[in-house]
Amino acid sequence: MTVPDLQTAEALLLDAEAMNPGRWVPHTRNVALAARVIAEHHPHLDPERAYVLGLLHDIGRRTGPNADRHILDGHDHLMRLGYADAARIALTHSFPGQRVDELIGAWDGTAQEFGRLEALLLAAQYTEEDRLIQLCDLLALPEGCCVMEKRLVDIALRYGFTPQLLGKWRAQLALKAHFDGALGRNLYFLLPGIVETTLG
Repeated sequence: MTVPDLQTAEALLLDAEAMNPGRWVPHTRNVALAARVIAEHHPHLDPERAYVLGLLHDIGRRTGPNADRHILDGHDHLMRLGYADAARIALTHSFPGQRVDELIGAWDGTAQEFGRLEALLLAAQYTEEDRLIQLCDLLALPEGCCVMEKRLVDIALRYGFTPQLLGKWRAQLALKAHFDGALGRNLYFLLPGIVETTLG
């Protein structure tokens, strides 16, 4: 099994929260919620599997406080446990263009680890699940689901605006257009609490 069952995923997240509590945990739960809701309306996605992948996409935060290093840490942790698909999602969730220069903050690992991250990313075979979690990562604040633009500004305010960020934003906005097309509707209308979270 390349993805754990829901009970195991919940246990992994609780263990990670005990190691490094923070706002990343409710954010992760809201990513999972958004992923399940969208998958319920998508012709080729499994809602429970989508929920589990959402729960585990930031599991590398367990080793924190950390920055982008959590991407590689999450991948490695899930690979050790034998969950290859979940590990791939932990790796790809920040890279809609599949380019390592999409990292926003300063790399907080070693140069050797950065090289391994780049090699793993280039070798990854993206699926609709990768794209789903990349999208849902942008639809979720710790307080609940929100429109992408609010989350993008939230990230930019915390990490800064780099020369690469505009291109990444274009790729991220294209994700929403892709899923709107697959669902045949504006996915914002499916997300619970989006009005309250977005407008306060």
